[in-house]
Amino acid sequence: MGIGDFVAKSARPLPVIVLADTSGSMSVDGKIEALNQALKDMIGSFGQESRMHAEIQVGLITFGGGVTQHLPLSPAHQIEGFKPLDATGRTPMGEAFDMATALLEDKEIIPSRAYRPVVILISDGHPTDDIKGPFERLTSSERAQKATRLALSIGSDADESLLRDFGNDLEAPLFHANDAHDIRNFFRAVTMSVCTRSRSTKPSEPVKIEYQPGADDDLLDLDF
Repeated sequence: MGIGDFVAKSARPLPVIVLADTSGSMSVDGKIEALNQALKDMIGSFGQESRMHAEIQVGLITFGGGVTQHLPLSPAHQIEGFKPLDATGRTPMGEAFDMATALLEDKEIIPSRAYRPVVILISDGHPTDDIKGPFERLTSSERAQKATRLALSIGSDADESLLRDFGNDLEAPLFHANDAHDIRNFFRAVTMSVCTRSRSTKPSEPVKIEYQPGADDDLLDLDF
């Protein structure tokens, strides 16, 4: 067997899917600006990771006024630039859930060889469309049940009951962001957890997220 007979084994995908509330209420108190910076930083960090064991992929679904697949699920190292999000309109979370379910169950986009996905829901308000059916379809889907589902409640007006039911991390069923600074703090913690998973020889095994709201801003190197 010659050298040309060997084929490099490609890294298995590790999907990270973010469902982001971009409704009008996210436009106040610097929340959308913090989210934009957090997502940009996360994608940049993922893109720099080694792909020896896992290839981190990122997808972004936004719900504000309408529902958009703002960023199709793509290898992080191939994502060039990040188009900032705008905050406007109502909160069609149910429609976003249906889009996420379709994405998770599409085996052409997420092949069977992929590692356990990470699905992140962030919101500062209550859904303004039908939520019961879409929520049940998402959380009962085979792949969503196997995924690591995380939820971030922003401020005091979020639907914490719904967000808590969405999360399936028994140690931290719901994360809180008291202000815009905490949004970046949370995403940095998630980034560290996912990067640790991608370097592991067992990337499907969850890694604890070390997140503490209200951390010192100096430690976060905030620039907004």
